[in-house]
Amino acid sequence: MNKQVILIILGMALVTYIPRALPAMFISKMKMSRGVEKFLRLIPYTAMAALIYPGILATDSANVWIGIAGGLTAFILSWKQLPVMVSVLGAVAVDMVIYLMI
Repeated sequence: MNKQVILIILGMALVTYIPRALPAMFISKMKMSRGVEKFLRLIPYTAMAALIYPGILATDSANVWIGIAGGLTAFILSWKQLPVMVSVLGAVAVDMVIYLMI
């Protein structure tokens, strides 16, 4: 591989990493109100909802219940404050089981 390409890739990685790492280093030292902390804890669930909701609506009309079942599963698992990955994998598992049954 060309040396210039490797340097470009390393430079892009550094430029991408720095804006993500700096806030993580300093945010632990900041004092925030309870409302702000609650808001920040809810961001992963909000992002998950934004990713899953279009998928629920994108199913074909014959299998619309598969999407609804997956969305409902993700909602219930998120409501119980399980990790986002557990909610997503649970929704996928429910959809897969239903899809294989029909």
